[in-house]
Amino acid sequence: MDIRPIAGALGAEILGPDLSRPLDADDVATIRRALLDHLVIFFRDQDLTPDQYLRFAGYFAEPIEYPFVKSIPGHPKIIPVIKLEHERVNFGGIWHSDTSYLEIPPMGSMLLALEVPPRGGDTMFANMYLAYERLSDGMRRLLDGLTAANSSAKADTTRTREDRMRADGTTEVKNYEAEHPVVRRHPETGRKALYVNVAHTLRFAGMTEAESAPLLEFLFRHQSRPEFTCQFAWRPGSIAFWDNRAAQHNPINDYHGHRRVMHRITLAGDRPC
Repeated sequence: MDIRPIAGALGAEILGPDLSRPLDADDVATIRRALLDHLVIFFRDQDLTPDQYLRFAGYFAEPIEYPFVKSIPGHPKIIPVIKLEHERVNFGGIWHSDTSYLEIPPMGSMLLALEVPPRGGDTMFANMYLAYERLSDGMRRLLDGLTAANSSAKADTTRTREDRMRADGTTEVKNYEAEHPVVRRHPETGRKALYVNVAHTLRFAGMTEAESAPLLEFLFRHQSRPEFTCQFAWRPGSIAFWDNRAAQHNPINDYHGHRRVMHRITLAGDRPC
């Protein structure tokens, strides 16, 4: 395999493997190491059936169901991520760590591009190791002792999710809430990462939203600084696989009037600590 970093902060493209075929143990270990080193990895020109896609995901963790979007027919562990030509708001179009409102958030997620707009529709990723490490010593000491409350019901996030649920014919909306450390230690690398996000984090535990807001707003701005990020341009057959424990992502909503269709797999994780 040829592993090519795409930015200084994070992200690498992996050239060579045909993911429609079974991988041997050495290939899986190489890909896992690349994920841990670069936090998000990309593959091009992959023509996968849903079963082949699930097989590839299963090398790294158990695929799990996503709580809010109807899956594709016959495959409950794969959901469509779609923006149609007439829609103005994209799904998940805000900086976030996937489903941090769950007691056990996913270790990672994968997106496979099926249809992409003629221009735009890139996704940005940000390195939460760097976001933590570039804070002052005093700020790191303060954050190391804090816990944050996360919710699936923050207004900026629910708009696109509820639109998609209405399109799916889903009427019941359940709210999920969980408290997690503001700084989590990665279970495989041992490094500390900032673990709050503007999409789901409401407040610090034991504080009101008003009391929490000034520090959280600073952290939200800080963690998406350009020098912590990379940007990926999609083509049909592209795959992105990111480590949800140390990276955030934000799909750019700059392709109104065009269609974008992705298939997503979410991978089981561990309780942040």
